[in-house]
Amino acid sequence: MKNISQLMTKNLTTALLAASLSVSSNAIAFADSVDKETAEIDNKTRAAKPLSKIYFGSCGKQYKPMTILDAIVADQPELFVFLGDNIYGDTEDMSELQQKYNTLGEHPGFKKLKATTPLIAIWDDHDYGENDAGKEYPQKEASRKIMLDFWQEPKNSPRYHRDGIYTSYIYGEDGKTVHIILPDLRWNRDELHQVGKFSYATKRMPKNMGPYEVSPVKGASMLGERQWQWLESELKKPATVKIIASSLQLLPEFTGWESWANFPSDRDRLLNFIKQEKISGVIMVSGDTHWGEISKVTEHGMYPLWEVTSSGLSEKWKDVSPNKHRQGQYTHDVNYGFIEIDWNKTDPEITFGLKQVDGQVFSQHQVKLSKLSFTESR
Repeated sequence: MKNISQLMTKNLTTALLAASLSVSSNAIAFADSVDKETAEIDNKTRAAKPLSKIYFGSCGKQYKPMTILDAIVADQPELFVFLGDNIYGDTEDMSELQQKYNTLGEHPGFKKLKATTPLIAIWDDHDYGENDAGKEYPQKEASRKIMLDFWQEPKNSPRYHRDGIYTSYIYGEDGKTVHIILPDLRWNRDELHQVGKFSYATKRMPKNMGPYEVSPVKGASMLGERQWQWLESELKKPATVKIIASSLQLLPEFTGWESWANFPSDRDRLLNFIKQEKISGVIMVSGDTHWGEISKVTEHGMYPLWEVTSSGLSEKWKDVSPNKHRQGQYTHDVNYGFIEIDWNKTDPEITFGLKQVDGQVFSQHQVKLSKLSFTESR
């Protein structure tokens, strides 16, 4: 994300590429119900035990030590979600991309995590193929296969042949279900627009903001209409808790870097859909930024929406952008995110936040499940 020379000199009209997920044997993975392809089911097994410890992170360079993975393993999460930039590929040479995945696969910390914890994944730009790439990236079909094979996606998965690697998983049963939704923000993503070099240097950089502008194109999208139909269908499926696992920040407003805010029709459509359809239990998680923070948005007639941004597992960025929705402090050190659900309470308690390289909590918040509902927001 933060290669400034590339940002200012490259053609940044890249296209949406999406998410890689590897489902464990104790989860239900539902693919689209929008058409015949999306109606396929990836994995039919169901976990009898409700999911209580969901951890997540992003932005790890495969050749770096990443000692933070040892802290994650020690925490014994029941699921770990890789939110993108899981390797730094940055190439159109698929043999090079494959080698970089091989390097991650042989990483001691990653091997420990894979051996002890179910993993699912989505991609962002660097593992999609190029910095800030979108729908124009020429190797996205080949990159998709390398990525899904690495994460051991079932060979009959629709993620191999539809317009992106978006997917979802449902864990648990009997009123204790967790639905994790991973949109693909690369495969279909329309062109990015940026300010000139002088404007960036004089107006954006002093404010720790990036070079991009809100898209001036009406209806410009990261998802594309077909994925939107899938996403809306997923959101309407019954679940106790819904985690939207986005590779890019969703709630924070415009920073000049890549985010949902650059495509306001996408951001508005999602938030309006949650409100109009009265979809309860939504929590958002994101990566990409190379800093960690927690955001909260409260609107009239809507329960508070929370987002935990966790980035990175190896990468840092000192010039943290402003965020009026930030709750508490940000961290520009390596970090990982967590969501823990206490199902034993009459009104289940959800604790979420960020942890440091040593496994200590950096920041956290706690909400009762009933507070994530439209009954409470009236």
